[in-house]
Amino acid sequence: MIDKNRKKADIVAVAKAARVSISTVSRSYNHPEQVKPATRKKIDAAVRRLGYIRNRAAQTMHGIRSGTIGLIVPTIDHAIFAEVIQAFSDAVDAEGFTILIASHGYDLEREYAVMRKFLEHRVDGVALIGQEHSEETYQLLDSQAIPAMTIWNFAETSRISCVGADNFAAGQTAAEHLIGLGHRKIGLIFPPTGGNDRASDRQSGAFAALAQAEIMTQAHWWIEAPYSISDAKKAALELLQSGPVPTALLCGNDVLAQGAIYAALRFGLRIPEDISIIGIGDFKGSKEMEPNLTTVRLPARRIGLLAGQQLARSIIHSELDVFRIRCDIELIARGTCGRV
Repeated sequence: MIDKNRKKADIVAVAKAARVSISTVSRSYNHPEQVKPATRKKIDAAVRRLGYIRNRAAQTMHGIRSGTIGLIVPTIDHAIFAEVIQAFSDAVDAEGFTILIASHGYDLEREYAVMRKFLEHRVDGVALIGQEHSEETYQLLDSQAIPAMTIWNFAETSRISCVGADNFAAGQTAAEHLIGLGHRKIGLIFPPTGGNDRASDRQSGAFAALAQAEIMTQAHWWIEAPYSISDAKKAALELLQSGPVPTALLCGNDVLAQGAIYAALRFGLRIPEDISIIGIGDFKGSKEMEPNLTTVRLPARRIGLLAGQQLARSIIHSELDVFRIRCDIELIARGTCGRV
């Protein structure tokens, strides 16, 4: 049974068990680079043995970092952000930080509310997805003067620091690949673009490439579908059943592309002989699909690692300068696209 009267271990007990000073224990948490590895190992052993938990709230009141970074994402319900979140978490963990994560469901007002809660908990820094945020969110970040950045979508004119890929170029690259294979009857399946600058930029890039090639897409070949394989399959089936079938489908991400593949197979089409399908993202599993998916790779892990490293360093060194890092995209030609 748990002894409720047992006194919780404090920093004094840890220092005594590790045979170091209280200030050394404190320094091992707040400035580990100043403590010898052997000493940190002794302190860690004492902490584990005693079950010591330091009081973050008290430390925050005394001006010491909370050791947390707030990460706000549109959704954690799909694999779209899984790799970038994991890489970001790994990077900040290596620097001694822990992430607090929340989603806003593509609702920018909800994002603002979550941001306020994170700041009330005195996070040391904040990371957001994409460039589209409410003015109140940007003003809140300005007023608090803490390191903040956006992840996933690169923009040369971003209001705060960013690490990401050029999503306009991703959409453009996908369309140009289909055009280069001789396709002129191209359908598009994209997620709703409201509050989603990544989807909006990809869609704009695709239409720019089509316009450059003087290709007009039919109205019923341009549809929206949520981030769901089942919804994408349903939407793609409706597109295929609505009239003449396009020779290619350009999908705003790999999740939609997977749904489109299932729809095409259900409709009795061969891929890529009867219809070509291309996605954007190169998520885990896209390579293993049958046929394996042609897509435009967004380097999710590299984006997450660089973002985490840069934000952690900005916090540690109290830097608020804006930086912008663009990660290269890459066309990955596989089995779902062929020549007309």
